[in-house]
Amino acid sequence: MNENTTKTKVIKISDLYNDDIQYACDILKNGGLVAFPTETVYGLGACALNPAAVKKIFEVKGRPQDNPLIVHLASFNQVNEVAYVEEKHLNIIKRLTPGPVTFVLKKKGIIPPEVTAGLDTVGVRVPAHPIAQRLAQCAGPIAAPSANLSGKPSPTDAKSVIEDLFGLVECIIDAGESAFGIESTIIDLTKERPLVLRPGPVTIEELNEIFKEFGGVEFYIPKSDEKPLAPGMKYRHYAPEKSLKMVEPEKIQEYANKDVLILCTLETCEKYLRNANNVHIIGEYAKPYTIAQNLYKSLRLVDKSPYPEAVIEKLPEEGIFFSIMNRIKKAASKS
Repeated sequence: MNENTTKTKVIKISDLYNDDIQYACDILKNGGLVAFPTETVYGLGACALNPAAVKKIFEVKGRPQDNPLIVHLASFNQVNEVAYVEEKHLNIIKRLTPGPVTFVLKKKGIIPPEVTAGLDTVGVRVPAHPIAQRLAQCAGPIAAPSANLSGKPSPTDAKSVIEDLFGLVECIIDAGESAFGIESTIIDLTKERPLVLRPGPVTIEELNEIFKEFGGVEFYIPKSDEKPLAPGMKYRHYAPEKSLKMVEPEKIQEYANKDVLILCTLETCEKYLRNANNVHIIGEYAKPYTIAQNLYKSLRLVDKSPYPEAVIEKLPEEGIFFSIMNRIKKAASKS
């Protein structure tokens, strides 16, 4: 980990027009790093047009250089400044913007190769969070991955950002918890048929309906030796340091009252684990977005708990559960 040599200012913002936003904006303009809220997870931002600032993101996070970043924008109008949008995709991008969707498009020369890991494409999105929008409006396009040390669970609140990055970045904006709790859906629009590179809050089923005139979408499975086309595709992510493995709901009772932390839904707990004292509820099966919201905090809890290892309930791979399972599989891959 990097040495703590940077003075970090944590600013709590509930008012969109708080003067501290200008402070954070000035840091970005001057080549510094700011951790900021979005509706998905907290991001670690640098000015996307400043190659030296972008390099700092990789250094601070310990992020592999071949793992591209997403460019966060203030509005749809900024999309045309950094990337080429085909006419046939125009209305769909407008429909899904702002929101938790990243579009991979052919990049324009204004975006340096440090942002895209040398690819001729760039991932862009307009966050729905007003603070993220205001920062991008003030400082211009912001390159940002999640605001955590590389490989660890993404942060969904400022407390988690502080745990990882305090002393490593100039500013951390605390604006409460992220609404969705998992990263944006990434969809590549440079192919003949839209290609989902990372599942997220907007589900495959919803995208199939949105892109039905294109024959729906395909889901891309990367090869192990392939250069990542988007964040979250190749490397182990979202993972606690301790061992984590997936368990079928009906077999999770085998771990009751043992020296292992059980991460499971409320329904599974009530059915199989009523008398167990080593359980952490990750959300409700009947309200799947509560699981997405709590997932990364639950994975961070694994390392803070007194238990040497953890198990997590396996979920069906459909709807938002498909996106959640994408994260769980990466987190559990160590074991």
